[in-house]
Amino acid sequence: MTVDPHTAKQRAEFEGHTYYFCAARCREKFVADPSSYLGERPQPVAAPPGTIYTCPMHPEVQQVGPGDCPKCGMALEPMMPTLDEDDGGELRHMSRRFWTLVALTVPALLAAMGPHLFGWHLPAPWDRIAAWTEAVFSTVVVLWGGASFFVRGWRSLKPWSPNMYTLIALGTGVAWLYSMVAFFLPQAFPAGFRDEHGQVGVYFESAAVIVTLVMLGDFLELRARRRTGAALKALLGLAPKTARRVNGDGSEHDVPLDEVRAGDVLRVRPGEKVPVDGVVIDGASHVDESMLTGEPLPVGKGKDDRITGGTVNQDGALTMRAERVGAETMLSQIVALVAQAQRSKAPLQRVADRVAAWFVPAVVAVAVLAFVAWAVWGPDPRLAHALIALVSVLIIACPCALGLATPISIMVASGRGAHYGVLFKDAAAIESLREVDTLVVDKTGTLTEGKPALKDVVSVGAMPWDQLLAVAAALERPSEHPLARAILAGAEARGVKTPEVSDFRTLTGGGVQGRVAGREAALGNARLFETLGIAVGAETLARADAMRKEGATVMFLAVDGALAGLLAVADRIKETTPQAIAGLHEAGLRIVMLTGDNAVTAQAVAKTLNIDAVHADVSPADKAAVVNALRAEGRRVAMAGDGINDAPALAAADIGIAMGSGTDVAMESAQITLVKGELTAILRARALSQATVSNIHQNLFFAFIYNALGVPLAAGVLYPWLGVTLSPMIAALAMSLSSVSVVSNALRLNRVKL
Repeated sequence: MTVDPHTAKQRAEFEGHTYYFCAARCREKFVADPSSYLGERPQPVAAPPGTIYTCPMHPEVQQVGPGDCPKCGMALEPMMPTLDEDDGGELRHMSRRFWTLVALTVPALLAAMGPHLFGWHLPAPWDRIAAWTEAVFSTVVVLWGGASFFVRGWRSLKPWSPNMYTLIALGTGVAWLYSMVAFFLPQAFPAGFRDEHGQVGVYFESAAVIVTLVMLGDFLELRARRRTGAALKALLGLAPKTARRVNGDGSEHDVPLDEVRAGDVLRVRPGEKVPVDGVVIDGASHVDESMLTGEPLPVGKGKDDRITGGTVNQDGALTMRAERVGAETMLSQIVALVAQAQRSKAPLQRVADRVAAWFVPAVVAVAVLAFVAWAVWGPDPRLAHALIALVSVLIIACPCALGLATPISIMVASGRGAHYGVLFKDAAAIESLREVDTLVVDKTGTLTEGKPALKDVVSVGAMPWDQLLAVAAALERPSEHPLARAILAGAEARGVKTPEVSDFRTLTGGGVQGRVAGREAALGNARLFETLGIAVGAETLARADAMRKEGATVMFLAVDGALAGLLAVADRIKETTPQAIAGLHEAGLRIVMLTGDNAVTAQAVAKTLNIDAVHADVSPADKAAVVNALRAEGRRVAMAGDGINDAPALAAADIGIAMGSGTDVAMESAQITLVKGELTAILRARALSQATVSNIHQNLFFAFIYNALGVPLAAGVLYPWLGVTLSPMIAALAMSLSSVSVVSNALRLNRVKL
């Protein structure tokens, strides 16, 4: 059936569209499974032609269309995502590829390591079947699964910028090529290549395991980057898909948002999002601007007031004139701020990549020198010994331990953090948090609960407080304003019964009026009382100012044309906040508060919590500017917030910390999410960061000391004195043991006290 949007009492939002319903039950069915009622939906399309792609690690690398970074080998991503872009396809493809590699690598690993670990000695022909299984499965893994690694490793040589992919391609390539020759032409190898059974060792499984582990790391990294891009998509999704244009003849029709032009007259109905920035030319309503201010209280809007695209119209119809559209709207500017901050943020500097510039050529040089030395001065058969030294050096230098050093610690730390309600988005967050010396916090929802509550009821005349509260609750019962809900909840909590109200009237931006128990009553701000001609004495105004200095919003109540009392509604400070602020101060952090609330309330909260600095009445762009100014002073800044308005500042900070009770946009823009929304978790997160970075340094030390000792041993430096050489089989075993040491050390993070 067709439902008239003007008269429909039920509506729901889905994927940026508003749907209207004749009954609540119909809406419930739609919300439970929207797709089944909408039928075929248009599928997301690729990024439009001409889209500029950039490298997450090297923002200076930019090109038209997708590709790989020539410096680090990472896949490029669009500088500005779009809502229609399907960026989940690559992630799904990589996931399927990884699990296919696991299914092939496990049998190859069992076939290779079974005889060594479990004493399996398969009789003929099963020994040959196991050998062929290892060779075939590993070859598929290396040549199919690792094809992109070889391509990226080769490309890194063109600008001469060797990286992890260079090491991976070199190690797996040499191991696989050597194994292929040893498998098909074992008779070509001298005795020096043979074990005690006369067999030539192969290292297919080493190459396969390395490729699979690297693919796992790439998958986890891509998933983290996609979550970062989701923040921008969530911001873009705040704008409605269409706007209702009013024509010159008074007719109305919906048009796509990108067809709206400055000067167009638009209608915004109750419950709809404001399509673009503009000014109200007719109507009155309350508009939820929490995406801009972070404050929970809607703002009254009337003729000549400005409204912002993406905000939500609540209880009245508005007619507006569009002024800023497209990229000029406030919402688009917020998206641009977040995107710019994310691109300028340096990710975790990988030690392996920093040393790869000298490590790769050094390993190759050592291998070649070892080959020459054995070929010229070694004992007979010189060439065989030279080949053993060459292969041993290249295999023992395979970057398995180096590649595991950071990811394994991050995986353990992430799991430990989740246990304590701290979610890290990526390794860069864990590394950087320990260096933070300044914490910037939003007020509403971060320091406070984000929910207004009745704080106090003060009688000015003869009417007792409970009767005052009963009258106020009666006036607020028909209203959906958050202050109204706070008063009603306060009356219920205090056991005050709410009488009926008649002749109810709402004065936008002022308050409410009505008749309660036969008496005229009015509740609102000082402006309303001026309009009604009700006197408010100096003593009462001073009392109201004192309440505001304590962080409360004050309303005046009049009965029968005379002032009767005051009601104070405040956003309460979380119980854990004072303890958290004290602990953060003890840890040496400077606390700065940013809020869109007024200066009086902000200073009151700051004084209560002993906060070092306060910036009030700030916009989203102002918050990001304050964060950037602190960073320009040389401070390492963490930003904690929960609202859409905090997204630019969260992205601009060295570390963004989102409250788990906040908006999805805030959580996507941040690198750390506190599930319980309590600042005390930051102390645990910082301790975990310090322990994890120390653990990573230990792992890297193990990996590098292994190479520093293993490469010379494989080259044969001990042979002139002890007559000892290192066979490729022992080199591969040493490589495996280095990985075991790194994993074992990382698991110690599970026992760190936080």
